[in-house]
Amino acid sequence: MMKVRLALTMVSILCVACVVSAGEPAPVFVQKLAHEVLFDLGTDPVIVAAVKDQNAQHLDLEEIKARDIIWRNYAGISPNMAAHMESDCGKHLVEVMYGAPYYAEIFVMDALGANVAMTDKTSDYWQGDERKFLECFTGWAGAVFVDEVEFDESTMAFLSQISVPVRDGGQVIGVITFGINVEAIEGQSF
Repeated sequence: MMKVRLALTMVSILCVACVVSAGEPAPVFVQKLAHEVLFDLGTDPVIVAAVKDQNAQHLDLEEIKARDIIWRNYAGISPNMAAHMESDCGKHLVEVMYGAPYYAEIFVMDALGANVAMTDKTSDYWQGDERKFLECFTGWAGAVFVDEVEFDESTMAFLSQISVPVRDGGQVIGVITFGINVEAIEGQSF
């Protein structure tokens, strides 16, 4: 019995010390973070207010796609991008991000998948055609989506994106995505 416990302990130690690689499912502790911590941020009043404000603008999908082309082709930070980072919601996201060492980026989308606020420039403005939005913005209550681990060249770290629905009165009105540094989250308690 003692040998079995020792063997199980050694396997546990080795698994924690394993190097994370791209293309793998997110580790259990990332799933736990998604459901036990991040899901609740989908009802944060600052985030909900920003999404409601943008949804009230009734942006047309064609206008969003036109903005997306400009966004993707713009080198650096445009005034429009800076406005997304410097808004009340953008500043709030920065505070959330600096509250834990495992956040690499955070961004919020409206009901069509257009950016509302962000901590850093995203590669595109429209997320509405991507799994992080489509898998999360579903049904009345939405769903948590945890993407597989990918190597992010901008941060030089292995990240998993977690998306949770932004909810107002239980209804899904948008999505918030968190880039999680998988190596930095190990051993964290939440």
